[in-house]
Order: sequence, then structure tokens, then C-alpha cells
Amino acid sequence: MSSASAVTRRQFVLVSAAVGGALVLGVTAQRLRRGVNTGSRGTGALNAFVRIDPSSHVTLVMPKVEMGQGTYTSLPMLVAEELEVDLDAITVEAAPPNPAVYGFPVDPAAYGFAVDPAAHGFARDQSTGTSLSIIQCWLPLRQAGAAARVMLVAAAAQHWGVPASECRAAQGQVIHVSSGRRLGYGALSAAAAALPLPPVPPLKAPKDFRLIGRATARRDTPAKVNGSAVFGIDARPPHARVAQIALSPVEGGRISEPLASGATLAVRGVSQVVNEGEVIAVVADNTWAAMKGMKALAPRWHDGANAAVQQSAIIADLEAAAHEDGVVASHKGDPVAAAAHAPTHVTAIYHQPFLAHATLEPMNCTLEWRAGRCEIWTGTQAPDRAVAKLAALGLKPEQIRIHNHLIGGGFGRRLEVDGIVLAARIARHVDGPLRVLWSREQDIQHDRYRPYYVDRLSGALDARGSIVSWRHTIAGAAVSAIYYGLPMKDGVDVDAVETAADMVYTLPHMEVRYVRHDPPGVPTCWWRGVGPTRSVFVVESFIDELAAAARQDPVQYRRAYLSVPRLRAVLDLAADRAGWGTALPARSGRGVSIQYAFGSYLAQVAQVSVNAQGAVRVERVVCAMDCGQVVNPDTVRAQLEGGAMFGLSAALGNEITIANGRVQQSNFHDFPSLRIAEAPRVEIHLVASTESPGGVGETGTSCVAAALCNAIYAATGKRVRTLPASRGLQA
Repeated sequence: MSSASAVTRRQFVLVSAAVGGALVLGVTAQRLRRGVNTGSRGTGALNAFVRIDPSSHVTLVMPKVEMGQGTYTSLPMLVAEELEVDLDAITVEAAPPNPAVYGFPVDPAAYGFAVDPAAHGFARDQSTGTSLSIIQCWLPLRQAGAAARVMLVAAAAQHWGVPASECRAAQGQVIHVSSGRRLGYGALSAAAAALPLPPVPPLKAPKDFRLIGRATARRDTPAKVNGSAVFGIDARPPHARVAQIALSPVEGGRISEPLASGATLAVRGVSQVVNEGEVIAVVADNTWAAMKGMKALAPRWHDGANAAVQQSAIIADLEAAAHEDGVVASHKGDPVAAAAHAPTHVTAIYHQPFLAHATLEPMNCTLEWRAGRCEIWTGTQAPDRAVAKLAALGLKPEQIRIHNHLIGGGFGRRLEVDGIVLAARIARHVDGPLRVLWSREQDIQHDRYRPYYVDRLSGALDARGSIVSWRHTIAGAAVSAIYYGLPMKDGVDVDAVETAADMVYTLPHMEVRYVRHDPPGVPTCWWRGVGPTRSVFVVESFIDELAAAARQDPVQYRRAYLSVPRLRAVLDLAADRAGWGTALPARSGRGVSIQYAFGSYLAQVAQVSVNAQGAVRVERVVCAMDCGQVVNPDTVRAQLEGGAMFGLSAALGNEITIANGRVQQSNFHDFPSLRIAEAPRVEIHLVASTESPGGVGETGTSCVAAALCNAIYAATGKRVRTLPASRGLQA
């Protein structure tokens, strides 16, 4: 997870001459340097490379992964725009794990670390997450394309003996304007690579964009439709065998021995049983044989200390923690004194459950462990983290080769690399390549979960209904600290308080406190939307409660506390397009939610109907988004639509519960996603802007739960403070 601000203030372009005469460009946040080839880049810390070979083939080595968010289309658009080539002329290649070359700086201030992450190996981060792909790559990749164009033009001008000002680049060629002479990029690449490095080139003004801002079809869609796209789960090196795994049902448990290996090895096709303590594997020629072998093995487990962990105890501990003083994350004025004489007081406690990621592609990893070499085929959001974690098995970075494939949904799950490490632990006992596959049940029951949070809020209103005091205490796990293994400054986990400590409303007196409480026996991790997902739900639900207590319209009430014009604009646009204030049928209602998160401004209005039995149906979601300069409008719309669906699925019916240390949910029947027949109409309205781009991928998810629950209140008069809404309506 990287800071956007750390990489957008200044970016420089590095050009190096590659072996074979290819023009190779990279991007560095330090200074212009020349390297020998893509494997030798001097001391410059590169983020991305563009290769142009003598055949005019253009390759973008991708600093970000593709997991459905459209980076394999939008990032090449940035290069193609400035390089003056058609988008179809660029092919993409997944970057190898090398954060010094392909990573972005980790900003200590962005996460509130108490120590310098560089001192602990986190100076740069190669992960794809937090909706940062466009934010981080907006300048570097455009600069790489522009520098290539400038050098190619210079090479052509030198060849013709004319001033460079008389030449221009277009459609992969350099043209001498007066004579009409043309040379393709491939013919110029070797000469261009030999030229001195140019100054940082000027970039196009938005009015001159020919690709950026235009609706562009996803380049990966045809292969995904016809089945030729290769995801991690599709990787099949020659002679690969299959491992069926079993994991301890309780975190920290161990296998009971002896194992019934004889019965397993008697199954036709089974060749081996691997025992790694908390995980065992049956290795076979095919999946069916491995499954039969595991059934014959019938593993038994020692549950360990976490066998006593119960959901009720976790919740009780978090509720108690929410009443502790904690540490101050944000403070303004004197909220206690301001509330003392206020005529109206509103208090509320909100609960948000553990959540699994439930990606369409379950966890998997194919790996071949040889003497002095480990080759991996998988899909990961953090290839550099995988390399770092494999050091525990005695592997050095130069011994590891990762083929990073398309990912069938990440949502933060594949920021963790436990599946890769587990596969390596098994594969080191097996000759030849091994496909380690997780079942859907294992994927859900052995996830790294979005933490359970309890939020306690109190607000005070004056006689006119204006907010004079706002106090908010957050109790829950410290995901940033857990992920990086670093202490947090002043005990505040920035992720847990994001969009709460720095909320969008300007209030005279407010305070936000944080109490760290990591639940026992439940591993936690990032979940789509990270901190804003949990905080926006609480803040936007409680501001709605205060509007109701003040007997004021929720949209106008919010408007009164907004000082940012771009945020007011999206709120007004969403309300207008949703028909805010117009009549609806009985037991129907509209709810609103707004946020500034991931560098983008978003307002959503949800419209719901609730039948007599309390079943909620979401009829419509209206989104108004200002994400700055839009790169690909089609992708932005798709991300908002998909994010809203993902967030609604979670808010309506998703939760992970623990009994006797075990996760009780196992598949989509008890951890459901919205079906097509249940999906609402989602309308997207994008604000035209030339500001630097913000993130989009997680915005729809983080904003929609509050809009949903506020709409339920408008329809029924019942406030949902506990998610999922199916449980909250029963509370």
C-alpha cells in the first residue's frame, strides 16, 4: 500500500539503451540515469518500463496487476497517449517481483508508522491496492511515453538532417512535415537509444488528448469471454500434479498423528502425503484422485488454544473496548464542553461484522521447487511480498521466479501471500511442479477477514438542530500494523480511522478516538474499500440520525456542513438525478451517502422497498462521481457498478461468525452475493474534470452501505446499526 502524494509531486523519466537496440524507458522518482538494459538500471529506482524493439513492437512492463479493475487497458492508454501510437500497438507484460524497480515509495505519514518503514524493508511497495493504480501511474507512464516520443523524433531529425521542430510523431511513425518522409519507431529505436537523455518532456494538455477520456473497450474482455484468458488457477506446467489440502479448522491447530497414510496411498493416482503440521496435502495425478485420497485420510485435529473462541465473546470484548478512552486520532475545539448545555443528544453504537473476500477464483498456487530455484505460477496483488515471505523457507530473491497471471478477483485477499507460502512448504517435498488448489469451503473458512468493528458515537444539537458536538470511538483491529508488522505512531491505526478522523464535514467541536483490539484466533487483513468502507458507513449513518433528530432533510443537512465545492456538486447531482424529495410508494425510501476517499468525490442515493416481512429489495442506486480526469469512462462506470454490487452483497447479507474457534460459513449459500434477479439498476453520472485523477475501484463499495441503511430508515422508520442489514433489522 503506497502513498499517492509521495509519487505525484515530481516524477522523472529514465531512458536506457537495451541490448539488441531496443529503446527502453522507465520512470524514477529520483533523477535521470542511464542503464544498460532492463535488468541493469544503474541506481535509479524504476517504476515501469516501455520497450520498443526494431520490429516496432511496443511492450509495457506493468507495474500493477490486472484483477478485473481494467489496468491492462487504462495504463497502456497513458503510454499510448503520449507515445502517439494506437492502443492496439501496445502489449503488456507482468512485472517481476522487484520493488526497487517497479515499486512505489511507502510514505510513513500515510500510515502513521512510528518507525521508518525503509529500515524494515518497506521503502518501496509493489502491491496493487487501495485504488492507487491510476493515481500512482498517471504521471510516470505518461512521462515514459512522452520521453520516448521526443527521442524518436530527435533520432529521425538527425537521420534526415533537419531540425526536430520540423518533425512530428503520429501512429507509431515520425513524419517530416514539409517533405512527407516517414520512419517507423522500430527503425529508429536503436538510434534513439543512443541519444543523450532529454529533459523531462512536457505532457499533453487535456484538450489535446485523443485516447484519455474516451470510452475504450477492455482489452482483456474477448479472452475472458472465449475462455482463452489464463488465470492463476489455469496454470498447468507440463507434468504438474495436484495437491488437495486440509487446513486446521481452528487457527493455531495441529494435525493429530498418526495419519492413515496407508489407506490414502492405496487410492489409485495418489503418490504422496505431505504433513506440515497445521496443513496436510494429498498429492495425486489429478484432482479427483487427490480428493478421494483426502477422504481416505480423514484427518483429525488438535484444536489448540483458540478452540474456545466464540463470536459472542469477541463482540462483548469489542463493545467493552469501545467504552475505553483509547487514543486521540483527531480533535477540534472542546466537544465535551460544547455538549454540556445542548438541548438534544443522540447516541448510537454500530457493529460491522467479519467479512470474507469470497473472490470468484479461490486461492491457488502452482509451484515447482528445484535445488536452488523456485518457479511459481499464480495471481498475486503483492509479488514483492511473496518473495519477502519466502525468505523464511531459505529462498533468496534471485532464486524465485514468479509468473503473475490474471487474477479472478483480489479485493485485498491477494495482498496476503499465505497461499503462496503454504504451496511452497508443500512443494519442497515433491518432485516436479505441483498445483495446490483450495476448495471454495477452504477459501471462505481460511480467509484473512475484514475485522469486526464496534463504533460508539454521540452527537449534540442546539435548539436549531445544528451540530455542536461530535464524539466517536472506534474499536477494532489494526490492519496496517498487522500487515506491515510495524508499530503505529501514538497507537492510531490510520486505516481504522480514515474518513472518520478526517471526515468531510466541517464541525466546530469534534473528537475521534481509537482503541486497538485484535480478536484472538481470527486472522484479519485488508478488504475491498479498506478503512473508508467501515468508517463511511458509520459517519454517514450517524449524520443521517442527527438530521432526523433535527427534523431536517438529510441532503440539505449534509450540505450545510460541506466546505468543499466538488463534494457539494456531486451531492447535488446525485440528489437531482435520483429525484430526491419526490413521492415514493409506501414502504419505499431513499437514502444518501457521500464520501471523499481514494482521492475521489462520490455521492450515492439508494432507493429501496421493504415488504411486510422485512425483506429488503434495492431498486436503484444513483452515483455521482468526481474522480478528476477520467482515463477510461467505461472502466469507471464498470468499477462503480461492480463496487456497489459488492458492497450491497456485504451490507445485505454477508457476515463471518465464529463458534468454537471455527468459521461457520462455508460457501455462497451462507455467504451470498446478489443474484442477477436481485441486482438494482445502477446509474452513473461523471463530473467532467481536468484535475489529477483519483481512485475508483473501491469507492462504490465503501459508500453504498450507508446509503442502503439510510434508505431502509426512510422506508420503515427503523435504523440499521448492525450489519448485515438482515441482522440489523432484527435487532
